[in-house]
Amino acid sequence: MKLLLDVTPLRLPVFRRLFVGRVFSGFGSQMTLVAVMFQVWDMTGSTIWTGAVGLAQAVPIIVFGLFAGSLVDRVDRRRFYLITLVGQAACSVLLVVQGFFGHLPVVGVLAIVAVQSCFVAGGGPASRTFLPRLLPPEQLAAGLALNRIAFQGAMLLGPALAGLLLGWVGVGGCYLVDVVTFGLAFYGAFGLPAMLPDGELSRPGLRGVADGLAFVVREPVVRGALLTDLAAVVLSMPISLFPLVNAERFGGNPRTFGLFLTAVAVGGVVASAFSGVFTRAARPGVVMLVGSLGWGVSLALFGLSTNPWVGLGFLVLAGVADTVSVVSRGALVQLHTPDSMLGRVAAAEQIVGQGGPDVGNMRAGLVAGATSGTFSLVSGGVLCVLAVALVGATTPRLRTASVHEPV
Repeated sequence: MKLLLDVTPLRLPVFRRLFVGRVFSGFGSQMTLVAVMFQVWDMTGSTIWTGAVGLAQAVPIIVFGLFAGSLVDRVDRRRFYLITLVGQAACSVLLVVQGFFGHLPVVGVLAIVAVQSCFVAGGGPASRTFLPRLLPPEQLAAGLALNRIAFQGAMLLGPALAGLLLGWVGVGGCYLVDVVTFGLAFYGAFGLPAMLPDGELSRPGLRGVADGLAFVVREPVVRGALLTDLAAVVLSMPISLFPLVNAERFGGNPRTFGLFLTAVAVGGVVASAFSGVFTRAARPGVVMLVGSLGWGVSLALFGLSTNPWVGLGFLVLAGVADTVSVVSRGALVQLHTPDSMLGRVAAAEQIVGQGGPDVGNMRAGLVAGATSGTFSLVSGGVLCVLAVALVGATTPRLRTASVHEPV
């Protein structure tokens, strides 16, 4: 059925191996994230230190991401990706050792997380260049949807499995599972062909970074796609408000707190399962704009809803809209970026995806502190809708971009 998830890309052995590696390494990464947060909280009892975990992950990606993207556009991307996998796996081994044989001080744990994130800053852009080389243009959105559902599956099941292992074998067991899953990530990467960039190689240092930023600014489709993403994550990110909303609508019940993120994830899984509806669309730009508008509207309605269970329903719709937007945006950006620029543009996407939500959550918290949680949610959703509509209105190429256009 054309409504369901398009699994055509899995017929290609090299993509299938890469996908299997991504599925299992995603589970391992989620388990390590939970274990690190648990270990840091257990050692300090401080939300400041647990917040520093996110900082240790985000800062290296923001600081080094563009330089890593420039390097990705100058070397064999497969080899570079393998090097970053080795670095990430080595950091996980260090976490295993300290988890089983004596905990490091909290600063040491965060240092390992930060070093691992430095390798992610390079591996992320490299891995995003693979699909346009492996899949024909008409299957690119389907491949991205498969990756998306793998990510969402890891988000749903990884933390639950981590919780079971933490109670059974402690943090060391979670870290060990992550190390094992790196074996499958290597399995997927070794199946890739050599991938030297096509066209002119990136210039070294700041000049290569400047070339990448100049391309993002002058290419209307790529610029519009990234601006749309920024509008969604900066203006209407709701996660920092979930504890407040849980207190207001569920009396602060800890058993309902997890339902908020789960509702968003459930919506994402549903959208991925029926992604054939939008991955086969000829104009991904229109689909992306509709998805981003749906995200803003759903969160505004979540803020206005008085019935807590209806509110969770709007979060499910927000999760649907988010997946539609993310998959369509990924296809749009990769289809309209020349291969020689893919690493740098992928790095810019990664920075927006990592840094934007942090800024958005901070904005939501500050507005809620000055006014109320309801006002923060509703105003954020409305601002998102207005900003996305403005980007769509002022970027006609975004509305007309087709999957059949040459780069």
